[in-house]
Amino acid sequence: MRRHPAVPEGEDLRKAIRWIGEHGEHTLKAIEEACQQFDLTPADEEFLMRHFLQQDKN
Repeated sequence: MRRHPAVPEGEDLRKAIRWIGEHGEHTLKAIEEACQQFDLTPADEEFLMRHFLQQDKN
């Protein structure tokens, strides 16, 4: 079964999304901190930037 493209794969990425959401700070700095804390890949970081930074522009 294919996952919806907006649903992230990987437990660490889901934890990072939850962590960013709980802190309420959707900034590049928060995303970078989450990536380091949860040892995310560059693709995961790109997903977070699209998800949080693009979302704030709308």
